[in-house]
Amino acid sequence: MFGRAIAFLLASTTICGPVSAQQANPPLDGSVLPIPQAPFAGKIERTFDGSEQAYPEPITAPDGAPNVVLILIDDLGFGQPGTFGGPVPTPAMDALAKEGLKYTRMHTTAVCSPTRAALLTGHNHHQVGFGTITELASGYPGYNTVWPRETASIATILKENGYSTSAFGKWHNTPDWETTPIGPFERWPNGLGFDYWYGFHGGETSQWEPRLYRNTVPVEPPTRPEDGYHLTVDLVDDAVKWVNQQQSIAPDKPYFMYFAPGAVHAPLHVGPEWADKFAGQFDQGWDAVREETLARQKELGVIPANTQLTSRPEEIESWDSLDDAARRVYARHQEVFAGFVAQTDHEIGRLLETIQSMPDADNTLIILIAGDNGPSAEGTITGTINNTMTLNGIPDTVEAQLPALAKIGGPLHDNHYPVGWAWAGAAPFQWMKRVPSHFGGTRNGTVISWPAGIVTTGEVRDQFHHVIDVVPTILEIAGIKAPSIVNGTEQAPMTGTSMVYSFDDADASGTRKTQYFETGGHRAIYHDGWVAASFHGAPWILQGSIGFDDKDWTLYNIEEDFSQSRDLSADHPEKLEELIALFDEEAERNSVFPLDDRFIERTGDPDRPSPIKGRTEFEYKSGTTRLPVGISPPIIRRSYQITAEITVPDSGASGVIVATGGSTAGYTLYLEDGVPVFEYNFFDRARYRLEGTDPLPEGTHEIVLTYEQTKPTKDNPLAGGPVSISVNGKNIAKGVIEKAVPVGFSTTETMDIGMDLGAVVNPEYHDRAPFAFSGEIERVLVTLQ
Repeated sequence: MFGRAIAFLLASTTICGPVSAQQANPPLDGSVLPIPQAPFAGKIERTFDGSEQAYPEPITAPDGAPNVVLILIDDLGFGQPGTFGGPVPTPAMDALAKEGLKYTRMHTTAVCSPTRAALLTGHNHHQVGFGTITELASGYPGYNTVWPRETASIATILKENGYSTSAFGKWHNTPDWETTPIGPFERWPNGLGFDYWYGFHGGETSQWEPRLYRNTVPVEPPTRPEDGYHLTVDLVDDAVKWVNQQQSIAPDKPYFMYFAPGAVHAPLHVGPEWADKFAGQFDQGWDAVREETLARQKELGVIPANTQLTSRPEEIESWDSLDDAARRVYARHQEVFAGFVAQTDHEIGRLLETIQSMPDADNTLIILIAGDNGPSAEGTITGTINNTMTLNGIPDTVEAQLPALAKIGGPLHDNHYPVGWAWAGAAPFQWMKRVPSHFGGTRNGTVISWPAGIVTTGEVRDQFHHVIDVVPTILEIAGIKAPSIVNGTEQAPMTGTSMVYSFDDADASGTRKTQYFETGGHRAIYHDGWVAASFHGAPWILQGSIGFDDKDWTLYNIEEDFSQSRDLSADHPEKLEELIALFDEEAERNSVFPLDDRFIERTGDPDRPSPIKGRTEFEYKSGTTRLPVGISPPIIRRSYQITAEITVPDSGASGVIVATGGSTAGYTLYLEDGVPVFEYNFFDRARYRLEGTDPLPEGTHEIVLTYEQTKPTKDNPLAGGPVSISVNGKNIAKGVIEKAVPVGFSTTETMDIGMDLGAVVNPEYHDRAPFAFSGEIERVLVTLQ
């Protein structure tokens, strides 16, 4: 029997084709992962008497390999945390910097998903398919957001070399069509090397009512916001629990922790106990705060003494030109944001206290990157209390925000500060998030601490580096090779370079000589102290394309001009042409083309390999929940019908039958004391409600909601249409949705059958959330017209 099995295996190997010598006899040095099991080292006789057993030993990390903690804060600009001269005190970050080093010329990609892909692989973001965020994926190698097998994550490499691995918080690197509760899970954190993950998919989530996963299982927050829940606190609690457990069970096994809270990305959610600490501290406005930041930065030595403050873009109003109402609203937005930053620093400090209390704390490498890009301009010129609305291309107004001023930061609002504060937070640089042509989008302060390996602590390092250099740095310190083959796939050579050389030599020459930047059509190239940059439009304009006929490039010598304040293109045209040509070379090599500057137009691409592609009919059974809005039936701007087959018990029924979206926008169909109700939430600015008059009696019923979309026009771009409800063929209510959501209900909320999870669509049943249906649901059928 065994002989036949062996013969079959040998035959199978031959059938599969030729096998390389390295694959047939892989080395044990980590260049091929997984590292193969060592040959049996015992002795086998005919019986146990005289035989010598030898178990396969688990892979162990190299001697002295450190624990690694990688912390990535979200949407924090260079000039915002106090550690780098910003107006918000960050004592936990200060303490880490005191025992480590501050890096003042570390760079990101200027956008979320791309930075994270580059950070976790050591490869340029387009090489990993992340030239954009997952929601804007397109069918080109540099932009499809499908993590390639040729670029293994640092978690995979460390795990296969004997580390425990964990991730906490935001995960924005799974194609959005693969984020369903049934996977596929290959490109989830657990499929990319993390033993454990607790966090959320996508670019953002409510800090009060987040859509969470534990590994691959959707879970709800342990408590509600009215009971004191906040996501950042929860993530730290879970991370502390994990590291305590890991060190209790396997204290000799090093761990890798990737801690990436949703903070301080919008919605800017924090309680008044934090926001009110900053009351009145920003009444002087963004122009003055920017100047104050520059002075602190020089005093701290994180920028050269001769650094010039770049001028305010003409698109941003001066603070002095604003009326009193605008100043009041805008100042409160910044107070809330400052409170959010302070709370985040406090919670990170709580995590670090646990880590630094461990017996092997000195041999723990901590890398804290203060932002995955520059400050966000997505709140637009006016700021907003509904960022989903502004991402739909609909601006907010000061007048609409004034009544909500006392509640900004709480669960009721999806708030985001105005562009002026993003500009101030990027001091001393130009621009902000989504602008990789300038350092306001890509320069992020970084702190590295490693007591066992860094001798000269409390100093500043100014070598030019990029997040792709983090993985090679970790591998060098851990004594682990960058693998050439992982799970049978040959790996692309890493483009990152280690930063270890700079730890104890402030004057060491930087090893990163060249680095390109591109997202959304903005382009730049760094080479040997010079930067050529092509700015491509204000980052808060999210609709349309300005085309690529623009020939305007600027040129900076950043060895003499830290902030990119002096354009030298007219003085050195030959240098500019040289760098533009170099950008094109790098772009070709890294799959940057084709350039695409569209935003809203790229959402919901019908060509994506989505479960909803090409379908017009969708049937859902009871209990189907947590279906991301992006892969729910695409009802936006089209006619549709929702048919619900339900059974009402003799005691009557209440609860949600189907809900999509949440408090920012969406719809819900439910029974209230047996009476059918439909409500459509247009960004909480208008709510359209249909309601029957009589409760449904015991028995089975067919409820049909019919919506007819009228054609939007130039004069009425948000046109909705008539809507009606029938029960068992009889019309019971009709009305008109006057304004319809043009792009999407939410990037974070879900479609749920039989309940309304998360931030509910209708606040009337918020206190009863998730307001589960008390009858039976046979099915919900959605038909697109």
